[in-house]
Amino acid sequence: MFHDGSVAQSDRTFTPCFQDVWDVLLYRRNTSSTSRDAEARMPNDSLRHAMANAKLTDRDLAEKCEVDVKTVSRWLANEGRLPHPRHRWAAAEALGVDESVLWPEAIRNTVKIGPDREVVQIYPYRSACPKSVWRALITNAKSDIALAGYTNYFLWLEHPNLAKVLKRKAEQGCRVRFLLGDPNSEATLRREEAEAVPLTVSTRIRITLAELDQLREVSGVEARFGEDHISLSVFQFDDEMLVTPHLARLVGHDSPMLHLKRHQNDGLYDRFSYHVNELWSSGRDIWTITPTT
Repeated sequence: MFHDGSVAQSDRTFTPCFQDVWDVLLYRRNTSSTSRDAEARMPNDSLRHAMANAKLTDRDLAEKCEVDVKTVSRWLANEGRLPHPRHRWAAAEALGVDESVLWPEAIRNTVKIGPDREVVQIYPYRSACPKSVWRALITNAKSDIALAGYTNYFLWLEHPNLAKVLKRKAEQGCRVRFLLGDPNSEATLRREEAEAVPLTVSTRIRITLAELDQLREVSGVEARFGEDHISLSVFQFDDEMLVTPHLARLVGHDSPMLHLKRHQNDGLYDRFSYHVNELWSSGRDIWTITPTT
């Protein structure tokens, strides 16, 4: 382009000619679409690396996810291809990583920029959350772990070495808190009648109390009784948490779960954190008092 604003003939050869604003918009849409298509066809290196670390072949992963091996090949060939949720969960469980590691861009593109950006993942059942997610949250927590499940029974069942892990975390300076229901309270009795399952709420609480005896003398580990969280479990790990609202008559593993990560003041994370801290402040130390009779 010259100083007077004219364009050299050679420049015109390479410059799109736009008749009006609609041509400009169409050009931009087509070029951006082409760029997005190229990005979507990028291979999924994250998935390939996770498979290599887990020593799993395409066929191995296909069998664990109950899909055709060609489906796994398509996952590997296209980072933008987002598998069905149950297949993502199965792959994450098989590879021992969170699904956001396997499909980072695809997962990121589904996250909104409003208050719900704190929602990392949603599981229709607590049992659908991979154990690897729990392990990573516990392992990575540095300052605060708050386990405010009414019984916390499943934690010992699914993580056999949990007491040793929490003892080590406490010794490293991490505060560990358990908020449990009183096994002899009226709230517990009413919940038992609603659930009507052989392994009762009070029995599950007493199993947790027995496990907690291993941590009784560990500095940094605290445990309290409280009843107001009977329909809502919150498991907090520094700036991330798992939240389960308990559905009517259903036990915890049949209820949905939210995985949250703090990104703003007074967001979802802060609201649930307030809930835990309020109940904790009014709780009763299980090691200095006797449960109600």
